[in-house]
Formats: sequence, structure tokens, C-alpha cells
Amino acid sequence: MKIRQKSEFEFIVIMAALMSLVSLAIDALLPAMTNIGDTIGISDATNNQLLITMIFLGLGFGQLISGPLSDSYGRKPIIYIGFIVFAFASLICVFSTSLEMMIVGRIAQGIGLSAPRTISIAMIRDRFSGNYMAKVMSFVVAIFILVPVVAPALGKIMLDLYGWQSIFYSQLLFGLAVMLWLWKRQPETLKKENKRDFKLALLIAGLKEFIKHKNAVIFTFFSGCITGSFMVYLSASQLIFEQQYNLKDEFPFIFAGIALFIGIATFLNGTFVVRLGMFKLVSIFTIIFTLIPFVYIFLYSGETNPSIYVLVTFFGLQFFAIAFLFGNTRALAMEPIGHIAGIGAAINGFVSTIMAVPIATLIGSFINTTALPLFIGFFVCGVIALLLIQYLNFSNRKKVS
Repeated sequence: MKIRQKSEFEFIVIMAALMSLVSLAIDALLPAMTNIGDTIGISDATNNQLLITMIFLGLGFGQLISGPLSDSYGRKPIIYIGFIVFAFASLICVFSTSLEMMIVGRIAQGIGLSAPRTISIAMIRDRFSGNYMAKVMSFVVAIFILVPVVAPALGKIMLDLYGWQSIFYSQLLFGLAVMLWLWKRQPETLKKENKRDFKLALLIAGLKEFIKHKNAVIFTFFSGCITGSFMVYLSASQLIFEQQYNLKDEFPFIFAGIALFIGIATFLNGTFVVRLGMFKLVSIFTIIFTLIPFVYIFLYSGETNPSIYVLVTFFGLQFFAIAFLFGNTRALAMEPIGHIAGIGAAINGFVSTIMAVPIATLIGSFINTTALPLFIGFFVCGVIALLLIQYLNFSNRKKVS
């Protein structure tokens, strides 16, 4: 029993480390965005947000490749290939001399990182199902959240000591360590009898199968709305705190403090999800997610930014609610499609990410002098998510009757 618990704990940590590669590639870069912009000649500060949103674009498209490949050739080999792509892309970023070159590097980084991000979810689904899978996902995300807490501060230290290029090199070293750990300690989770020959027809068949499951489709769209709103915060937080509030030195610590709200909620979710179930938790916290920005808009619409303490409080509450949605909606989408976990995770990740990128880009274009557009975006995304939940409730009641 102890050996099994130790094995499960190590599995959770390895999966969290794989997912953390994505978070590290995003969050560690936040304190350096202005410096990178100055180096490569970005004249409009809002274009700095492209350094964040473009990696998500790569993640979205890359999942369509890495997911199906992992169903055919195994989970681990495709993760290794993805890391090699990420390594070459990181070098492109290091030697970038223009915004266009940096965008190519960031998109390629996303394509490479799509392998560990997507396949880690498929590996979890290979081993677990139901509410216990959601509990495992919660613990994975809880560990994964530690990266946003420390990454900006680490990025700031690297920036001050060695320049922004060192941030990319540190990501490569961390990734190499994770790859060695995965190779040495984690057995392949895809059973031989579940392997499928790789061909385009496999992806098309997987898509047809995916569409058959209403929960998978609805919660994928749901994830797109929530991910999009969160992506705006990731891409615009540097502009808000450093330029609107003139808190450049304090920014990494503010970001870490807000990330702690997500970590606490994600940890609590691991307990609550077993008692209440995924669907009920998602229903409750979707309402909370929508009400929080409504209150902010009501109080501060037409005004300048409130004090930093008020803003951080609202952000903290907002992301506390988001934490109960991230893992649960992904688990709800994956629950009925365990027999096509690799392709299912790829389709889920692709659709939700490709939805999120234009949402983040659109909302982010309005964030110039105040943070209000961000909360308007939260509210709109929350309303859409509520409508999706109500649609599922209505469909389920109709099916019962």
C-alpha cells in the first residue's frame, strides 16, 4: 500500500512538472517583457502581450499533432520529441532581433510544449477516472501552481543578474531535468492494446467520436471561455502593474500573491470534488466567477483604477473561483472519452486554446489606462459559461423526462 501511495505521489509530481514547463515558459518571462520589447524594437507596449498569447497559439495547434501521435507511439517518446522542438525554439527566442522573429520562436515553443502539456493529461486519464481523476488533477494543478508563485520572482532575479536571455536558458535546464526524471522513473502509461496506427483517418474518427459526447463538447467550449479570460490577465498583468500602477519592482511579488489564491483553492478542490462531485462544484463557482467582475464593474465603471489593494483583492477572489473550474472542466470533458484519451485531450486543448487566443487578444487591446476591460471580459466569459451550464442542465432534464 505504501509503495503504491509513493508511486502515485511521484506520478503526480512528474505530471505537475511536465505541465509546469508551460507555466515557466510564460510566467518567468513576465518581468522581462519591457526589456525584451526594448531589445527587439517593440514601440507599442500593448504588443508585448503577443509574447504571451503567441505561445498559446502554438500550444493549440501543437496538441493536434502530439495527442494523436501519443496514441500511436506511446506517451513518453512524443514528450521527448516535443522538448527537442521547445529547445530549438528557445534558441530562436534568445537570438531574436525583431518582434516577428520572437513571435516565430514563441509559437514554436508552444508547439513543442504542447506535448508535455497535453500528454500529461492523457497519462492521468490512462491511470484514473471519475471524481478520483479530478482529485488527482487537483493535486497536479496545486503543485503546478507553485510555478506561477515563484517564476516571476526567479525571472526578475535572472533578468537583473544575467539579462533576459538567461530566462530562456534556465527553462531549458529545468526541462532537461524533468525529461531525465520522466525517462528514469515513469513507466509508459499507454497499454499496448490501446495503441492505434497513426493516420489522418484516426484523427477524423477521433473527432467524430468526440462530437458524439455532449459533455466533452460543452466543457471544451467552457474551458475556452475560462482560459481566454485567464490568458488576458497573464498577458496584460505586466502592463497593469508596471505601467498603470508603476510597480515594476513589486510586480513579481504581487503576481505570486495572487497565484497563491489559485493554489489554495486548487488544493481545497481536491477535497471538495470527492464530496460534491465535479459538476456541482463547477456550477457553483461559475456563478461566483461571474458575480465578482459584475461587482467590480458596478463599483468602478467610468472611474480610474481603484487602489492596488482593492484590485489585488478582486483578482484574488476571481482566481480563487477560476481554480475550481480549471481542473474540473478538463476532467468533465475527458471523462466520457477515456478510450481516445490522447486524441480527446488534443481536441479539447486545441479548441479551448484556439478559442482563448482571440478572446485574450480582443480584450487585451482595450487595456490601456485601466483594468476595467479585463473585468468586463471576465463577466462576459462568465455569462457564456453559465449559459453552457444551463444548456447541459436543460438537456439532462429533457433526457430524464
